[in-house]
Amino acid sequence: MILQTTTIARNTFVESVRQPIYLIVLLLAGALQVFSTWSTAYSMGYTDSAEVSKDNKLLLDIGLATIFVAGMLLASFIATAVVSREIESKTVLTVVSKPISRMAVVLGKYLGVAGAIVVAVIVMGSYLLLALRHGVMSTAADELDLPVIVFSTTAVLLSLGIAGWCNFYYGWSFPQAAVLLLLPLIVLAYLLTLLIDPHWKVQSPTTDFRPQIWTACLSLLFALLVLSALATAVSTRLGQVMTIVVCAGVFMVGLLSNYMIGRHAYRNTSVAIIEKVEPLLASRAAFDQVGDVDQILLRTPPRAELEVGVPVYYGPNPNGFRLVASGVRAEDGAVAGVVISGSDLRRIDLRIDRDASLVTRPPEPGDHIFLTPTKVNPAAAALHALVPNFQHYWLLDAVSQNHPVPAAHIERLAGYAGTQIVMFLTLGIVLFQRRDVG
Repeated sequence: MILQTTTIARNTFVESVRQPIYLIVLLLAGALQVFSTWSTAYSMGYTDSAEVSKDNKLLLDIGLATIFVAGMLLASFIATAVVSREIESKTVLTVVSKPISRMAVVLGKYLGVAGAIVVAVIVMGSYLLLALRHGVMSTAADELDLPVIVFSTTAVLLSLGIAGWCNFYYGWSFPQAAVLLLLPLIVLAYLLTLLIDPHWKVQSPTTDFRPQIWTACLSLLFALLVLSALATAVSTRLGQVMTIVVCAGVFMVGLLSNYMIGRHAYRNTSVAIIEKVEPLLASRAAFDQVGDVDQILLRTPPRAELEVGVPVYYGPNPNGFRLVASGVRAEDGAVAGVVISGSDLRRIDLRIDRDASLVTRPPEPGDHIFLTPTKVNPAAAALHALVPNFQHYWLLDAVSQNHPVPAAHIERLAGYAGTQIVMFLTLGIVLFQRRDVG
């Protein structure tokens, strides 16, 4: 089955990059990145502490959105072309009539589509990094970054020119040749801009290297792989138009999942946000023993009165999802977790009162403070878990506000995306098993 799946995946990948729409979307994404450098000079941002600053923040926002939307369209078009169109034209009969399981067909088709999406994200991510290296042109008098213009333009024109020449003389597929040439050439253009500054002088590669932005692109790739799994599953039953409609609908619902579903699944009211945490004793910084005290500085005065002795909860989400500290033991109501031991406007002290096992970690900057446990709606929580939440993959705020994205978060995103992919592919296999292709 592995050999069959990989063979189908390889053929699907080749068929995907041969689609004219694939090359068109990639070229349009590049053109949009160019236009964005001319039209994003109105963000009025002046922070210089992140990998992007000033007007480049809006350029990054639009650039990541371009990758997201273009990837969603590619996933829908490609999956439709390689699955539903084969079913409608009966060409899939040549595959399922052989001793090949339908599971291998669905998995192979998805892996081929996923490979094409990976190539697209690398190309579009290189576009974005080249645009950010050039920067926004606030006025017509701004100096052009000639290395970026020369290297990127040469990469695109060279790939199109060689593909056209090979198509004319050897009959090669023009979209396939252009894409497979564009991938290494545009990456090479980006690498050259890391070595050469805007004045054609050699520089350190780390000067313009932006790892956080590549991390944000990797996060978007996870989201697009989930959409590819959805498109593959849907295309086993629906045609091109309906596949695109379903993918676009899930895409929009996933972006609004926190508001439409999440706010009904978890209900709590944040009274303050932690700005700074300092342990009272450096030797007790772990905050894991009864009597440990952390001194907390809040961003703003609390929105409710924080009395000494009152149990508190804290967690990373404003709706109370995944609370860390439990202030009250559920079975007997006795105060057992974290309580307030001192309060003075924006400064409070948190102390572990009786049961340290209820505290899984110390408070951290950015955590929200709550006075009540979170109320959970099981039905809404289950729906919130099933519907892909694409806000998880949107790391723009972290990058633009200079908050490093920890590797653990990327690992959790990969696990979340993997779970969604398995769910959608399982659905696709079930739907395809019952599909009459004769």
